[in-house]
Amino acid sequence: MKDKDFKDLLTGIDQARAIHRGDLKPSRVFTFSPIVVKKIREKLHKSQTEFAHMIGVSVDTLQNWEQGRRKPEGPALALLRIADVSPQAVMEALHV
Repeated sequence: MKDKDFKDLLTGIDQARAIHRGDLKPSRVFTFSPIVVKKIREKLHKSQTEFAHMIGVSVDTLQNWEQGRRKPEGPALALLRIADVSPQAVMEALHV
């Protein structure tokens, strides 16, 4: 690894720690409101059961997202972001 790349990586790690401690605000924050989760599902023309199965979460989890009791995080959030921008790509990638 080149020195510059390594220094950039260390800088990123330091920034992540500062964000986690609350000393620094993230430059970007991605959140989905309950309405957006439902709209993404509707873009794909899927029922709650079909969509939950498709993305690998329980129906209860999906319902909690859609009703605002919980927020998607981690890989689920990333998948929802992709599905929002390119629903067809998600359908093709998940062989649906």
